[in-house]
Amino acid sequence: MKLLKDLRIIFMGTPEFAVASLHALVQAGCQVVAVITAPDKPSGRGLHVHTSAVKDYAVANNLPILQPVKLKNPEFIEAVKSYQADLQVVVAFRMLPEVLWNMPPMGTINVHASLLPQYRGAAPINWAVINGEKETGVTTFQLKHEIDTGDILLQTRIPILHDDTAGSIHDKLMQEGASLLVKTVEGIAAGTLIETPQASFHEALKHAPKLFKDDMLINWYQPIDTIHNFIRGLSPYPAAYTTLLQKQFKIFHATVLATEPTADPGTFETDHKTYLRFAANDGWVYAEEVQVEGKKRMTIQEFLKGFRG
Repeated sequence: MKLLKDLRIIFMGTPEFAVASLHALVQAGCQVVAVITAPDKPSGRGLHVHTSAVKDYAVANNLPILQPVKLKNPEFIEAVKSYQADLQVVVAFRMLPEVLWNMPPMGTINVHASLLPQYRGAAPINWAVINGEKETGVTTFQLKHEIDTGDILLQTRIPILHDDTAGSIHDKLMQEGASLLVKTVEGIAAGTLIETPQASFHEALKHAPKLFKDDMLINWYQPIDTIHNFIRGLSPYPAAYTTLLQKQFKIFHATVLATEPTADPGTFETDHKTYLRFAANDGWVYAEEVQVEGKKRMTIQEFLKGFRG
């Protein structure tokens, strides 16, 4: 048993989602002795050096930073050991080798954006929305050999509303995860948490594999509700798309109308002013916010001003 402020914590993370958790630990008075994040990399047309959101936060708050290229590098491993951490926290980072996650005496805990054991994998938020789930949540758990399979520490649940997107759920879970992480670290420090093996959950598992370009193509032969969920689950990134006049056409927001379709699935209709709709298996899907290849994201009304299809 230790006081929260006496725990020596190493934090590992890269994107914005992880920043909220790191900030919550700092605000709670935790002793974050080092931050491990992705190396800087050139990006964009000018190849300007891009730093991770977690690094930016660490720099602004004078936290020591490690940016390994290879997590098994002996010099990096020794550097991590030198911080003598009691606990490591991982939020949206890479898969760790055992030599790293098994290092601290209190283990390494992870914040995962799903209700484990459901939606293990790289894209849990996307797949929960795509599959039309009515709720999701965030889980803290102890890291083990196989990804996302460690014993569960704490969970919290939130509803997925009809108009939620992957983006809005991301933002909600980012804050819920940060709060849950602090509660988890407090419980670990106090020695009061009871770990629950994931094997004790017996429901059929749904997975959340990494998304590739082919996974984002809209299938207009599906029901409109399925298509609506698909668009929401990929918005704002990586975005569902179809082909319109031989160009990639991303749809970020859509509404649906159940009716007997009068055209083959995938056929589009427009009044060239207010709407552009696609026929589906059991109705119409109205594109509301879109981006055509080579152009910026815009409302359908803005798009139709220059559309000559």
